[in-house]
Amino acid sequence: MPADFPPWDRVYEFFRRWRDHALVREFHDRLRARVRERLGRDAEPSAGVIDSQSVKADAVVGADSRGFDGGKLVNGRKRHVVVDTLGLLLGVMVTAADTGDRTAARVLLAQVADAHHRLALVWADGGYTGSLVEYCLATLALVLAIVKRSDDMRGFVVLPKRWIVERLFAHLMRTRRLARDYERRTTSAEAMVYWSMILLMTRRLTRPHSGRG
Repeated sequence: MPADFPPWDRVYEFFRRWRDHALVREFHDRLRARVRERLGRDAEPSAGVIDSQSVKADAVVGADSRGFDGGKLVNGRKRHVVVDTLGLLLGVMVTAADTGDRTAARVLLAQVADAHHRLALVWADGGYTGSLVEYCLATLALVLAIVKRSDDMRGFVVLPKRWIVERLFAHLMRTRRLARDYERRTTSAEAMVYWSMILLMTRRLTRPHSGRG
């Protein structure tokens, strides 16, 4: 802890209280609405993008909440996120890295759709195909649009709309605490993602406003 901070256990007590009473998310969501309105958007989004990011877990992460992502060859956890079209976070869920994207998306999209009633369209990559598309439309009244990679694409290609969520992942990895998962609890890991986005949005709000949406 920095020398001018209180003892670490007192600081953690404040963090735990904000985490357990969803105050971190409430603070984050209010800032997101301010950022959107400043850019001439409605406070509530109508479209978003979903994706996941696997990160290595520190030794403190227990076996009950970690796993091996065979596709990314990562032993750790997976961050499932939904962002709006500005790249601002709408929801995050942290799971073991071996949790399937479609399995986690059912839970996360239900949470996000319940919190954001204007949300009608979410873009996703090919990993979210299958029954999830029908589930979202029938149960959540949400169109899940799959942005597929064509067969003639070679190497690393940024797909339409996908760059929006990839930019968020890049921001998270620049946050030292999020370069690896150091949290014993997944709820703490989720809170750290919200704190990282809070820092990003407060910086944006303190910049001089150009007046252009």
